[in-house]
Amino acid sequence: MRFEISFHGHKNVRSLHPKSIEITTDSDLTVNGDCIVGVRASCGCLGIPDKMKTLLQDPQSEVTCTILVDDFAYKITGRGSEKLTLKNPHDIVIRKSNFTCPRTLSIGCDTASDSIPRQMIKALQNPETKGIFRIEVK
Repeated sequence: MRFEISFHGHKNVRSLHPKSIEITTDSDLTVNGDCIVGVRASCGCLGIPDKMKTLLQDPQSEVTCTILVDDFAYKITGRGSEKLTLKNPHDIVIRKSNFTCPRTLSIGCDTASDSIPRQMIKALQNPETKGIFRIEVK
């Protein structure tokens, strides 16, 4: 199953966090949000379709998230968990760790925001840049 969320860049995108990647529906971003790669997202975890939420809550699920910006594509793989509540209306966070909270979409991911190519991050530092956060669950 596939679901896509649109988002925008922001001048304060730094993408330096070693353990997570986040997008948010918020329109503003401080430099402290160093895992955030996009703002003004079309939804948070709460807006994900129920059928996909059920798949994400299966610990056997393979989760692939792809960030698409201009000509760039960055793929992250992780897994689902029965501990995911997917109730946050504003944020989506994918994590290298097994930590879960209402903002968590996937755990055990193979990469974090500090590994995203800097050319992609430079594009995301422009508020006019539009991106897609594609979620695929098997």
